[in-house]
Formats: sequence, C-alpha cells, structure tokens
Amino acid sequence: MLKDGTYAAWYSTPLDQGTGIVHVADGQIWGRDSLMTYHGSCRVDGDRFTATVSTKRHTDGRATVFGVEDELTLDIEGYSLGKIARYTATAQQVPGMILHGTLILTEQQPPACAEQAQAFNPDKLPKLPKRSR
Repeated sequence: MLKDGTYAAWYSTPLDQGTGIVHVADGQIWGRDSLMTYHGSCRVDGDRFTATVSTKRHTDGRATVFGVEDELTLDIEGYSLGKIARYTATAQQVPGMILHGTLILTEQQPPACAEQAQAFNPDKLPKLPKRSR
C-alpha cells in the first residue's frame, strides 16, 4: 500500500533521468525536482495506485525527461510493497513515451537533542572561584 509520507523519487525515460521529492497525503500527491513542481490526485487500491499529476516548470534551462519544456499532465500507474513503490507514467503531451520510476519512503528521524533538552537554570552553571585582592 502506498502510505502517506515523503518519498525520494527516481525516474527515467529513454531521453534522460532525474530525482525529486514526492509527498503523498489524503489522496493528494505533490513534489518538486530541479526543474518542475508537480501536484495532483492519487488513488490507492491495495498495493496498486494511480495518479494524475500536473507539472509546472519553476527553473529555466534544460528540457524535461520527456524532452519538452512545457507543462505536462502525467497519468501514473504503480504498485507498492513496503517502503518502495514502482510506477510507470505517460505524458499526454508526448504520446508513446514511457517514464519508469521508483519511490522510496523516507523515515523522519527525531532530532538527537530533543530528548536531552532541559530547561535552562542559571543556578546550575559552574561558579568562578573568588579572587582575593
């Protein structure tokens, strides 16, 4: 089952490959990479999922992995087993080209110092020795 959370994304087409960050929560999917932001809806059925995602360029430069520089609409189908999901996607604007991708669920680690944090008490500071004059 594709769980709500943050995923590291890797994807490729015959033209190029890329990486990004994807968030899934409450039937929504959104994220970004070095060129594009993406958002859309996601439906989960057991270990299978589908999504429709719109992309929008945020940085000028090279072409997307689909070889075009315009906004895209992606139709995504995939499956998830544990923390890893695999998927394929097609862009309505580039018929016939298939994107293959992998999502890896990231686990948030609590800050190491959060457990050790204590209220500041100046009375517990070391005292300087008294100097004689």
